[in-house]
Amino acid sequence: MSETITVAADNIIEINPVYLFRWEEPQKAHVLLYPEGIVKVNETGAAILKLCDGIKTVTEIISELNDKYNTDVTDSVNKFLEVAYAKGWIRIKS
Repeated sequence: MSETITVAADNIIEINPVYLFRWEEPQKAHVLLYPEGIVKVNETGAAILKLCDGIKTVTEIISELNDKYNTDVTDSVNKFLEVAYAKGWIRIKS
């Protein structure tokens, strides 16, 4: 039985230190590098991951992206963060 992971609005999110998030010129994309490989991240995912700085809460990340894109991105951001958390790309800072 699989358990659904929920990232809460007041959680502070940071990129898992196992991963290195950066722009990779040969790929022409943002990537997450890790010892076993590389994950190419689309533009939307990169915009979210850039804000996962270990300081901002999920609410603050969503608010900043709502302002940037002038639309409600709450559901999209929450879904991305849940997938990223399940894959181990991000972690909840305690």
